Amino acid sequence: MTALAKIISHACFGLAAASLAVLAAQPARAQSADMSFFVTGTGIGNGGNLGGLAGADNYCQTLAQAAGAGAKTWHAYLSTQAADGAPAVNARDRIGKGPWQNSKGVVIAKDVTELHGGNNISKGTALTEKGEMVNGYGDKPNRHDILTGSQPDGTAFDGPDDRTCKNWTSSTQGAAMVGHSDINGPATVPTVKSWNAAHPSRGPDGGCSQKDLISTGGDGLLYCFAAN
Repeated sequence: MTALAKIISHACFGLAAASLAVLAAQPARAQSADMSFFVTGTGIGNGGNLGGLAGADNYCQTLAQAAGAGAKTWHAYLSTQAADGAPAVNARDRIGKGPWQNSKGVVIAKDVTELHGGNNISKGTALTEKGEMVNGYGDKPNRHDILTGSQPDGTAFDGPDDRTCKNWTSSTQGAAMVGHSDINGPATVPTVKSWNAAHPSRGPDGGCSQKDLISTGGDGLLYCFAAN
């Protein structure tokens, strides 16, 4: 084979390989574009201080954009409690009507009622924006605690007890209700199988620091839903 023929042969092989790579990536991008639910692969990193609902929503939007699903409007599944004359906000009212599917195209709920009833959330379906599984109970490190600030039906808490780290502005004192993305945990805890209301955060820094969230099996992760 002449030198010129070898160059042409190598070039053709390279183009063919590149074309195959592009074709293989297209279905993944298409699935990501259709994604309407994910767990954040990483947290904001400042404990329960998410910059309020606006900061959390922006974080969901940013991650979705990077994953190829930024054309949708994304909201974090978070409630806030009534404070300083402002009414409570229910997580269930912020996330649209559904249906919602993960990055692999698996539907986790067809509507708000099913989401708060017999949904399809599990360790295998509550995937990140990159399609990755989140560490759960028994894994090291366990990261299954997802911030929600919500009751099982997706509504905000009444009363004086903080369940939202001061409406997502505190990284020290307070507490946040969390759910378990893997629907799993110690058998001695009756609410371990709740995806959105398993237990409040706690810890030596006051309950809302990043260290506190990590200490009980979390990392400040969020559920993100496409609201449109």
